Amino acid sequence: MQTRTWLVYIDGSAMPNPGRLGIGGVVYAPDGGVHRFSQRLRRVGCNNEAEARAGIYALEWLHEMRAAHVLIHTDNSILADQLGLAVPKRIERLHAVYEKARNLARQFSSVRVQWIPRHKNAIADALARARFTRRSMLH
Repeated sequence: MQTRTWLVYIDGSAMPNPGRLGIGGVVYAPDGGVHRFSQRLRRVGCNNEAEARAGIYALEWLHEMRAAHVLIHTDNSILADQLGLAVPKRIERLHAVYEKARNLARQFSSVRVQWIPRHKNAIADALARARFTRRSMLH
């Protein structure tokens, strides 16, 4: 039996760091569909928070799409650890946002998180930086 895994590439940026937050990503559906998101958030924070919020945004959307199996690619090793380790190191300042992401991940049959080098995440990176002048939603 073939699993129908949704592949996700996410990134977040803070300009400057800390500064205005932007998130972006690309979702590849099992049926071949491609969905992109790029959004400026109405908050200030650091790159790590932006990356976590990109993951949250993607997981919320995937839940609406009734995805069951998800593979998230991120170039942020802290987020990869926070979502991938059974007992991640507690980062007090960002605990609530990481906990929200972990709770969302529990709603799926499986969520795997894989760290990738930044150069392999160029599309999501560009989308995270692109919307500092206007807002966009997943489509």
